[in-house]
Amino acid sequence: MSKKTQMKITRKTNPRIPALISVLKDTARENDAPIWRDMAIRLEKPSRIYAEVNLSKINRHAAENDLVLIPGKVLGAGALGHAVTVAALTFSTTAVDKITSAGGKCMTIEQILEENPAGSGIRIMQ
Repeated sequence: MSKKTQMKITRKTNPRIPALISVLKDTARENDAPIWRDMAIRLEKPSRIYAEVNLSKINRHAAENDLVLIPGKVLGAGALGHAVTVAALTFSTTAVDKITSAGGKCMTIEQILEENPAGSGIRIMQ
């Protein structure tokens, strides 16, 4: 790991993020999956740049039973009209309630990484 990358990772105050970045990079190399490298690069950036996605945007851009990956937080504004599996760094409590009531599933990035190491069929929203 380069010194510049190490500095970016060690500045994170949430201890979960540096570990996740390392796992994402390792998985990207092992499985030749550039989606995980892209997620690691997005998470290396400052947290003020992380994505904040409302459910209304997920509802507009994701089809039924899609797998959506958010490199940030999912917020509960709007309604979700169909079942979608959403993986994100964090969720608001209202977002979790609305996703599960629509028949969807909330997952962490670590869970989706274990379930789908190849990264196929995933839609990134920011």
